Parts: sequence; structure tokens; C-alpha cells
Amino acid sequence: MKVSESWLREWTNPDIDTQAVVDQLTMAGIEVDATEPVAGAFSGVVVGEIVSIEQHPDADKLRVCQVAGHPDGGQMQVVCGAPNARAGLKIPFATVGAKLPGDFKIKKAKLRGVESLGMLCGQTELEAGDDDEGLWELAADAPVGADLRDYLNLNDTIIEVDITPNRGDCLSVRGLARELGVINRHPVSEVAAEPVAATIDDSLSVVIEAGEACPRYLGRVIRGVNVAAPSPLWMQEKLRRAGLRPIDAIVDVTNYVLLELGQPMHAFDLAKLDGGIVVREANAGETLTLLDEQEIELKEGTLLIADNAKPLAMAGIMGGLDSSVTKSTQDIFLESAFFNPIAIAGRARSYGLHTDSSHRFERGVDYELARQAMERATELLISIVGGKPGPVNEQTSDAMPQAGSVGLRKARIVSGLSIEMDDATVTDIVTRLGFGVEASSAEGWQVRVPSWRFDVSIEADLLEELARIYGYNRLPTKVPDQSMAIKPHTESRQKLARLRSHLIGRRYQEVVTYSFIDPKLAAQFEPEIDPVALQNPISTDMGVMRTSLLPGLVSALRHNINRQQARVRLFESGQKFVPNADGVAQTPTLAGLLYGPAAAENWADADSKVDFFDLKGDVESLLSVGGNGDNFEFKADTHPALHPGQTAGIFCKGAKIGVLGAIHPALQDELDLPDGVFVFEVALDPLLDARVPAFSPLSKFPAVRRDLALLVDRELPVDDLLKAITDTAGEHLYDLKVFDLYMGKGIDPHRKSVALGLTFQHPSRTLNDEEINGFVDAVVSHVTGAYGATLR
Repeated sequence: MKVSESWLREWTNPDIDTQAVVDQLTMAGIEVDATEPVAGAFSGVVVGEIVSIEQHPDADKLRVCQVAGHPDGGQMQVVCGAPNARAGLKIPFATVGAKLPGDFKIKKAKLRGVESLGMLCGQTELEAGDDDEGLWELAADAPVGADLRDYLNLNDTIIEVDITPNRGDCLSVRGLARELGVINRHPVSEVAAEPVAATIDDSLSVVIEAGEACPRYLGRVIRGVNVAAPSPLWMQEKLRRAGLRPIDAIVDVTNYVLLELGQPMHAFDLAKLDGGIVVREANAGETLTLLDEQEIELKEGTLLIADNAKPLAMAGIMGGLDSSVTKSTQDIFLESAFFNPIAIAGRARSYGLHTDSSHRFERGVDYELARQAMERATELLISIVGGKPGPVNEQTSDAMPQAGSVGLRKARIVSGLSIEMDDATVTDIVTRLGFGVEASSAEGWQVRVPSWRFDVSIEADLLEELARIYGYNRLPTKVPDQSMAIKPHTESRQKLARLRSHLIGRRYQEVVTYSFIDPKLAAQFEPEIDPVALQNPISTDMGVMRTSLLPGLVSALRHNINRQQARVRLFESGQKFVPNADGVAQTPTLAGLLYGPAAAENWADADSKVDFFDLKGDVESLLSVGGNGDNFEFKADTHPALHPGQTAGIFCKGAKIGVLGAIHPALQDELDLPDGVFVFEVALDPLLDARVPAFSPLSKFPAVRRDLALLVDRELPVDDLLKAITDTAGEHLYDLKVFDLYMGKGIDPHRKSVALGLTFQHPSRTLNDEEINGFVDAVVSHVTGAYGATLR
């Protein structure tokens, strides 16, 4: 929001400079984005009047003007090419010697042989506006010869503030002035909006059908308005400095009241209304052409201002074109209303709109302001465009907000602000802010909240108000003196940071992706899960909550591939959101992705690509970080987004906790991925379990190794074979490893040869051959009976 400092000082004018105003607003929680002068640096420009005008003898687009207003008296000849130059027009006149923005000095000149003694200026040439269509047309009563800067009060500053959503009451000059007045203990002027007496009996019926959304609606008929009457220059200047372009007197007045008091208003052409006003919700299939000439199809639930036949406006957002005020309008219907912020919030954005009205109604407009705004706007309209006002028709519903009250305890001030405020200071601050003290006691106060403060509802809000006005920089800095016990750290749990460091050590890079993903992408990875849809998504490609971390990782991969990254290793930790019978399960998860060459570019192994076993090796090392690698196992599995022959489930003590594998070729084509992509996703909690380190004495006696080559069925998982051997070989089996796997010539095509190395060691003596042979015979006997294995 932009506001001129001079307008602000009309309401309250403490003896401080512009920078102090900016600093005070900032420290009060109202961020000032920028300040800029109202006009550029210029001098020697006066109010001039074109007395006569004639065509240039040698140029079709130039005219010779006789201009009054020079400080030395008399008329000066000025050659001008502006299309709107005409006799009787009052304009900015830069005399010879004047300096314009950009250090441009006006000198005597000849244009096509005709002498020109000065320059007639437009807004852009003086950096005082963005209208570059011709000369700046001043008011007809502008004093000829007056210094333009003094006449228009151009020694002014525009202050641009960024109001936080909770402070909708500051989206007006009145609201900002109220803050400055409170901070500086300076009185604040109020608008004397006396009721305007009706001079005609004409009225329009008003029916509120959506009482929850619109608890209050006021309307007034004004007949015989002169739409052609221009709004006064002082009003146009205030609007222009606030960033609004003057349009016509009726629109300018409603915009002025919006900026002055913070109450959005709208005027309808009375002749275009059919019957009375109905405040209701839209029906399916209804359409409305807005003021910006955009035709929209209304959604059910959208709050409307309608007549007996058709929609007229989107309530609190924008009016309709068909009922708008035009040059031929003679009678108007002026509205002022209070709309529930919940009924307006997000509605404009759902149509791709954002207006000054919706910006304010979404944050909350003073529910007691509509009547005052109606009288203020009526008074201004009658003084500018004339007309005869009718009585105000005000309708309310049972949903009108009521002034609330909040308890404030003295002890809470001490604990929250670390300062003891005396009773007089507390009472002074809350009353200057517009709050009322309903009751007080030794424990504290009961404070009544004013109608414009939607953001105050609990005791902490009042503490914030006290801190703001008392001054954050005056609050003491205090180190907490509470005794705090050090939280114990158990060695049986490891931190996520350790897993991150391990993956980084294996050349993975951590990414952080959005928890919101594209519904189409979610369906490609988890077609059997219906994800949680967002009611108000940031964009269409962020419409649902992720049920897996894999879509985000693959999207990050595509982003990297598009930027010529051939070797990508990514991981992410975060929550996934899976609907269940109890609502939504939020599961902390760790996921990773492998793509491209197995090693960085080199001369020895340039063509080797990552495969399933590269990924499985990384995952096995990750599962072993906590020393509990034996608790995890891999089993062949399926997943809708993964290759059916290269997918494995990850199990911990029999429970499935994750999956790894290659992206399905069909999905790979859909996502336009040139090479195979390998991913894993595992629940984080089991990975954080760690084995407490314990010392085992080292044996001083030699280990004995025996090698076995077993022929087993090709489909038998080697892991099953290893478990059987471990369970059978006895407690002195020190190490077991597979060192060869053969399938091919010389053995049954339905079988495979698995070569195993079994190492035995006793902690207190040397094992003899008889014992070793007994262990090996037991192993062979067991695998022969269990799996039909034979020695090769």
C-alpha cells in the first residue's frame, strides 16, 4: 500500500521528520518497503495558461502557443506538439532557465524557425506520474503564475508499506495515522462524517440470503448525479500518490474512501438494476462479466451481489460491467457492506483475481465502519457530482460479530516481557490503541477489543501490543536462568546426521523437494493410493501431498539431466503422507537415487553404468551404519513404479520397511529419462536403531577354512542358503562368504554352482580336523535335505 506523507500528516502531525516516521512504523511491526519523492527534482516550473494557440507554419504536428504565467509578467511564445494543447488550458510551464529532472535546463530555442521561450510539460517529464499522453491538465481554478511545487505540494514523500495479513486495520490512512498517533502520544483527527439527510424517499429493497457471509449490507439511492463533473485536483493527487489512476468522480470517491477509511465500496447504475438487491451465493452455471471485461463462470459458493434477475458483482472482489456507472448514468445505487473474511479469503485467487477490495476483506474490515463510510462517500459525491440522496437501507443478520474481551494478567506481563509495567502505563497504552478497559483487579484487567482489531483474541496478542507501543528496544535483555537438565543420549539410537554423512561419503548429494507434488506424478508412482488433495494449492503441479519421496527425487534428476549433468546421486529425508483409516500417516522416510556412470569420467572405466547391485551395495552399507546390518534382509518384490525383475523389498525383523529397484521402463519413457534410474526408499525409524558397542576378546588360535561348491536350484536365493549354513555350522563359524557363482557348461542347466568359504575359529584352543569335518558334514547334510544341494 502507498500513501503520501502529507495525507498522513493531515490526520496526525507529530514533530518528527520523514525518516522518523518510517522508523516508528517499522518498529511498530508495519514494514516500510520504500520511500520516494512525489515528483522529480525540478525548479522554475509555474502554473501556466495557454491564452491562444495557432498552427506552426512549417510543421503539421507543432503549434505555437501564447502562454501566460511567466514570473516577469506578460505572455511567452512556446512551440508545443502535445495533442491536448488548447486555448484556456492550465498546464505546468517550464520557463527559460528552469531545471527539469535529469539535469535538463530549459533554454531559448527555435523549432522549425519559430522561437520557443520555455516548455509545456506532462507528468512524465516532471517525474510526477505515468500519464504520457500529453500535457498535464491542471484544475481550471489553478492560480496562474504560482510555483507548481507549492501549488501541488510536490515537496512530499510517498511511503510504501507492506502490511502483514493480521493487520488489515492498517490498510488505510486512518489506520496508519492511528498507529503514529499512539506511538507519539499525538492526537489523531477523525473524519466528521455526519449523517446526510435524505432529500428523496427513493429506496431499493435489500435481502440478505447469505447471512453468515454478509452480516451487514447498506445501500442508498442517489438521483440526478453529474458523472461528467471531474473530481477535485486534491482528490486526484491523493489517489495518484497512492498508486491509483483517477477515472471519474464516482469511482474516485469510492477509491478515496477505501484509502482514507479502509472500507471498500461500489456504485451501481440504478437504471440497470432489476428490482431489489439480493446478497446470495452463486448457482451452478451462472456467469458474470467483470469490470475488466473478463467473463467468468461462477463457482457454487461464491458470494454475489445480485438483483432479482442476474448477478451484479462478486461480493468484496469486483463489480460487474453490465451494471457499472458510465457517462450516461444519471442515478446510482451506492453500497457499503461487511463481509466475513472467511467467505472472501482465497475466493479472488481461485478466479485468478486480486483487487484492493478483496485484499482488505480477506484480512478483515471494521464491521462497524460501513455506516460511517456510506455517509462520508455520500457527502463527497454530493459535493462533487451533485444529486439527491435517499435514505440508507441497512440490513443485518444474526451473524454480526460482537466486541470480544481478553483477560490480561500482570504476572503474564512480567513473565512474557521480563518487565514490570505500572498499572497507569498499561491502561494508557491499551486505551490509546482504542481498546477499552472493562474491569481491573489486583491480578490484571479485562480488555474490550475494538471492532477493527480482528487479530487480537488471546492474552499473548495484548502482550504484543504492549511491547510494540512501549518499544521493543526498551525491553530488557535477560539471559534465561532456569536450570536445564542435559537430555540423555542413548547409544542405542543414532542421529539422522550420521546417515546423511554416510551417504555424502558415498558421493550422494542431499536435496530438499516440496511435500506438494503433481497429482499426475503421484499417480505414476503410487497408482493404488489416493493422495491428500490440497484445498488451496500453490499451483496445479503442486496439488497433492506426496505419498512417496521418489517423485521429488526423479523430478530433481530430470532438472539435472536438462542441465547436462550425466552422473547424478541424490538422497532426501522427509515425511510422506499416506491416508489411512485414522486420517493421514506421516512417516519419516529416507530415499535415494542413482543415475549415470558408475564412476566419474576416467580413461579406464568410462562406459560402465550403475546397476541394481550398485544401489543394493549402497543400501547395504547404509543399513550397516548402526551396527545392526544382520537385522535387515532383501527379498524379491514388486512395486508399480519399478522394474518387475529388478525390485527388492527391504525387511527388518520380518517387517517390510522399504523398497529398492530400477524405475520401470514404461515409466522411464513417460518421464523422458534416457538411461536407467535406480532408487530406494526406506522408513527412517528402523535405521536409527544402533547396536551398543561391546568388546569381544580376540582369539590367539588359528582359524581354519573349508571351501564348498554346492549345486543348487537356479531359483534358490543364495541368502536362504547362507542362513541355513549359519544356523547349522555351529557357534565356532567365524566367517562365511560366497566367492564364486557359476552357471553354464558342465552342470545341469536348471542348477547353479555356489562356492562358499567357511572359516572356523575357537576362542580358547585350536580346532582339530575331526571337529572341522563334523561341522562341514552337518552343513552338507542339512542343505542336501532342505534344498536338494549336492557337492560339485
